[in-house]
Amino acid sequence: MSQHIRILLVDDHVLVQEGIRARLSQQANLDVVAVASDGESALRKIENTPIDVVLMDISMPGMNGIQVLQRIKSWYPDLVVLILTMHDSREYLLSALRSGASGYVLKDVSVDELINAIEVVFHGGTYLSRTVSQTLLDSEQGATTPNIPLTPREQMVLALLAKGEGSKHIAKKLHISVRTVETHRQKIKRKLGINSTAELTRYAIAHNLEAM
Repeated sequence: MSQHIRILLVDDHVLVQEGIRARLSQQANLDVVAVASDGESALRKIENTPIDVVLMDISMPGMNGIQVLQRIKSWYPDLVVLILTMHDSREYLLSALRSGASGYVLKDVSVDELINAIEVVFHGGTYLSRTVSQTLLDSEQGATTPNIPLTPREQMVLALLAKGEGSKHIAKKLHISVRTVETHRQKIKRKLGINSTAELTRYAIAHNLEAM
């Protein structure tokens, strides 16, 4: 049985709020427990309501979504934030990932993809919709470093991490122990000087490891 996911929806358009809430509420394991139209009210809702995933737009009155994201990760570092926006922009995407977002999805995705994205980030993965993944890859190809400082096995582990796979699934797929996966994960972070899963995903996409 799927684990229940409590969602805070942050968007300044009431029709968007109502539409998304109605569609997500049809899923037995998803519950939009609160909505907010701006950053300040979102932060108040987080303070007073048990939340698992924040589903948030970027364009809002007052603080924009990136600023709210930074505040959330500063105060509640373990809270998962998934950006849902119309902005197919490399700058916004990288800013969101660097600020701690667990995913970045465009508003033109299907409901099924949005549900999948929510479930992936809730379970500790990172989700980028196909369009923004390609945007990032296209923009980074010219700057790609040919010498990747990772062993082939580390590259494979990183590729699976970038696809949102958890340590148990990676261990099973590569026929190694979970402990070995965690060792690879720590070595990858140390070699690349990267701490967050979102930054690991960005690196994997930029170096075309996600296609492995």
